[in-house]
Amino acid sequence: MGVSIGEAAAQSGLPAKTIRYYEDIGLVRPLRSANGYRAFDGKNLQALEFLARARSLGFSIEECRELLAFQADAERASADVKRVAVEHLARIDAKIAELTAMRRSLADLAERCAGNETPDCAILRTLAGA
Repeated sequence: MGVSIGEAAAQSGLPAKTIRYYEDIGLVRPLRSANGYRAFDGKNLQALEFLARARSLGFSIEECRELLAFQADAERASADVKRVAVEHLARIDAKIAELTAMRRSLADLAERCAGNETPDCAILRTLAGA
């Protein structure tokens, strides 16, 4: 019939709580046994592994939903899949630029702070807006 949520978690590398969440939002639809236990078949396990890899690359839940739909559609256009990836890459690049600027600012503040026993601190002055 299928594997339990614990076995699905072990095979996919996802916590059971995450798998339950993915079920709640409709990303996976495990079978249910007569006693109500989830049973994950091969298709569900593949989807969970797919989701684990996609999430490790930072794709959002909605992007994962879209990518799963592409995966299931034999008539998909690779251009559509690439669009999702390129848009995500642009957001990563923007975040890297933002983090780089943040790092530069913080490094400058740390450099300007004497870091000794005196109470004067450029970091606190800047954060206070002085």
